[in-house]
Amino acid sequence: MALESLDTTLRDGSQCEGISFTIADKLAIISALDDFGVDIIECGNPYSNPKDNQLFELLKGKKTKKARLAAFGVTKKKGTKASEDPNLLAMLGSGAQVVTIVGKSSIFQASSVIGATPEQNLEMVYDSVSFLASRGAAVYFDCEHFFTGFAEDSNYAMSVASAAIAAGASCIVLCDTNGEAMPWQVADIASQMCASHPGKVGVHFHNDKELAVANTIEAVRAGAFHFQGTFNGFGERCGNTRLSTVMALLAASGQIEGVDLSLLTGTARLIAEVSDMPVDPSSPYVGKNAFSHKGGLHIDAVLKNPATYEHNDPAVFGNERHLLVSEVSGRAAIHSLVEKLSGEAGKDSEKTQAAIALIKAKEADGYQYESAQASLELLVMQSLGIFNPPYKVDLYRVIGEKNLGSPSNIASAIVKATVGEKTKISAAEGNGPVNALDLALRKTLISFFPSLSSLVLTDYKVRVIDSASATAAKVRVVMSYSNQYGSFGTVGVSTDVIDASFKALLDSFAFHLLQEELP
Repeated sequence: MALESLDTTLRDGSQCEGISFTIADKLAIISALDDFGVDIIECGNPYSNPKDNQLFELLKGKKTKKARLAAFGVTKKKGTKASEDPNLLAMLGSGAQVVTIVGKSSIFQASSVIGATPEQNLEMVYDSVSFLASRGAAVYFDCEHFFTGFAEDSNYAMSVASAAIAAGASCIVLCDTNGEAMPWQVADIASQMCASHPGKVGVHFHNDKELAVANTIEAVRAGAFHFQGTFNGFGERCGNTRLSTVMALLAASGQIEGVDLSLLTGTARLIAEVSDMPVDPSSPYVGKNAFSHKGGLHIDAVLKNPATYEHNDPAVFGNERHLLVSEVSGRAAIHSLVEKLSGEAGKDSEKTQAAIALIKAKEADGYQYESAQASLELLVMQSLGIFNPPYKVDLYRVIGEKNLGSPSNIASAIVKATVGEKTKISAAEGNGPVNALDLALRKTLISFFPSLSSLVLTDYKVRVIDSASATAAKVRVVMSYSNQYGSFGTVGVSTDVIDASFKALLDSFAFHLLQEELP
């Protein structure tokens, strides 16, 4: 039986602290997940809030490439009729092709949370699923707290799942709601359930012990055909199964089909951007560091044959290899950059040795270039003697004032720069000294280089290098920029945060203008 995926970013993932999706956000995520090849997309609860209800109205009649859309809800309330339950009726009226409904499979949870006896809970499950199934819905029943309930009373937990199947559920989803199950427990319990209900078992894990991915793989090995998660691992507490990892593992090993792995990284990054929750750089397959190499021996080997330190080609997953230059990276990565910039081969060449020496001296002074590739390229070009700065800053002055009775900052800056034989002086006010300096430098140069208006600062980070020096400590400033050519980073180091910022600013403007000159 083919494996089946369900993404619950829009429902379970939205319960992550700091996330609040708009309808436009949800539509963008649905489109991305569908393009990638997720089988079922859980879009939300049409009864719980007006936003989800409006979303389902917009989705009615929507054509998808592959994915079926699902509406989420809960079992009827104790002592009521399923046919009169507004939650169940909202699910049926949503137009969704799948309904996922959650119910208790733990006696403790049933009694302490909803005040139901074991028998009442079973009746609630059976009546709710039976009502939905009798109206033609494909019902996926989430057995909440299943692994915990199984440890309390395995017979009762299994009877809840059996009641859902008897009532017409297409799938029973074993949920590790507290994220406490261990892989060997999952393998044992999932095997028993798959033997009792072949082709009907799915799983849903939370990541409280950082075992959600491992537990999902164990359940699939045990016979589960359906697995759930959130693409980037979002969810309450420590999150849910990271679906990008599970699907990459299963697709790369040929266990699932119909997914476009080349969209894996792009999908993760789109969801991250929409959610305002950056992709963890160390995320497998999709993170910036997933195929990054810094150690000299590693880089040397990867340049000879990537399989020496990579389990897969990063391009398969829409990612790319990064060779990080640092004092421990050796000659191979720096030679690669020297060859790119000068065309000279040979990692033992004098040019490579000179670049290595300059980089190591800079790093000893506090510089780091992992997030500042633009500054690195300018530095290597300097060592090669092929960097001709397009302008020269003759002086800058910054004045900062603070009215203690006002929340605003008053800062001004003056910059004098020379381009060719022409000199210009400009002044600007800003929200703080660095902002004023940025504006003054732009104002000075933009008449010579109009394209600088398209250069946008996207991130600004300050790191204290030697905190033991207190207020006299060196600081490292890293700036991230975007322009029509893409994105890049620059770095500056000084005991003066304004001076460090200005060094990064100078590199940013120079690198942008260098890109303008390239064919």
